[in-house]
Amino acid sequence: MKNILLLMSCIGLAIGNSACSDDCETTRTYRTTVPVVLSFEQIRSGIASETPQDLKNPGKIYVKDNYIFINEIKKGIHIIDNTKPQQPQNIAFLKIPGVVDMAVKENTLYADNYMDIVTFDITNPKAIKETGRVQNVFQSGLTDGISWYYNPQNQTVTDYEIKIVTEKVRSDCGQGSNVNPIYYYDLAFKNGSVQSGTNGANGAAGTTGTGGSMARFTLYDDYLYTVSQSDLLVFNVKTLNKPTQQDKINLGWGIETIFPYKDKLFIGSNTGMYIFDNKNPEKPERLSIFQHARACDPVVVHNDIAYVTLRTGWCGASPNQLDVVNVSNLSSPSLIKSYQMQQPAGLAIDFPNLFICESQYGLKSFDASSATNITLQQHIEKINAYDVIPLEGKHLLMVGKDGLYQYDTSNPKSLKQLSVIPVKREN
Repeated sequence: MKNILLLMSCIGLAIGNSACSDDCETTRTYRTTVPVVLSFEQIRSGIASETPQDLKNPGKIYVKDNYIFINEIKKGIHIIDNTKPQQPQNIAFLKIPGVVDMAVKENTLYADNYMDIVTFDITNPKAIKETGRVQNVFQSGLTDGISWYYNPQNQTVTDYEIKIVTEKVRSDCGQGSNVNPIYYYDLAFKNGSVQSGTNGANGAAGTTGTGGSMARFTLYDDYLYTVSQSDLLVFNVKTLNKPTQQDKINLGWGIETIFPYKDKLFIGSNTGMYIFDNKNPEKPERLSIFQHARACDPVVVHNDIAYVTLRTGWCGASPNQLDVVNVSNLSSPSLIKSYQMQQPAGLAIDFPNLFICESQYGLKSFDASSATNITLQQHIEKINAYDVIPLEGKHLLMVGKDGLYQYDTSNPKSLKQLSVIPVKREN
């Protein structure tokens, strides 16, 4: 019996030693966020007019006269001289911590600096000067699914940076181990945009520029309108460098974009499209809301038709689609028809042509002559398209994670590329 027990002990020890030595090394890659805490002093003193820089992570675009302003997300604004669209010149960079949105009236640029709104004199784009500031306007912000938060007690902002981590992990070759390769980055967040299966806003003619459908800032007469995640904020900018807050209208949560059309404001949110009467620009009056499934939601308008793109991602799980809405009765908007899309983002209407960015699936041109029969004219693939702005003279600007593209739209069935300023990716 003693020999049998000894034999069994040896066998058990051998098995145990085998299990301990039979391990594997597994590589896993995942996407994480790292908190970054900034003091108000760092944020407010971090502004500088600098020499041109390469595009690395472009966001929204804005056009005024012969200049294009491209947001480098949370870093600053690129200034492009577009006198010759075939040969655009990157001439300057305005460093602004936390910047995502912008608008221009005459020679004054308005931009967010995390919690503040800052005004700049852009008479000389190569030597831009800060001229004014409205402090503590925004309490938080959200970009590409990443939020930042304002702490008035500590006089700090907590933001988060995306970090891709690749690490090696020891395991027992899958035998009872809960450590397995995890590949988050390209499955869910490719090139910085969500992929869950996945115009310009015009102000008074001549004095203000043009923003895209993703804009959170817009101008109308002597008023600047901004939307936070929950509010519509109204500022009097009759004195250009001294915005004065006139009103704050709570809209709930999930507010994303603002698009002015004639004397109306169309506001996109995660759950619907708000319509405001802006006859009295100091106090916009809410008329109605067109509700839809929870989704990301920019909107543009032409005459009695609103075009709304819905896409899945961090802001919702709605089907990817284009909703065409009848707004002839502003108090009771109604759905005309929905069209299936791939992953629609920004859009623009240059009637009868409708341009829709499909994120990593490219740019599409549609014939929107009939709201009930919108048809595809061209699909430009193998580019990443985020937002578009149509300009006079059959000219289209498009920005995406790949860079800034310009097209001749004389033939909407065959857009001709005029130029591109590509993103320079870090090795």
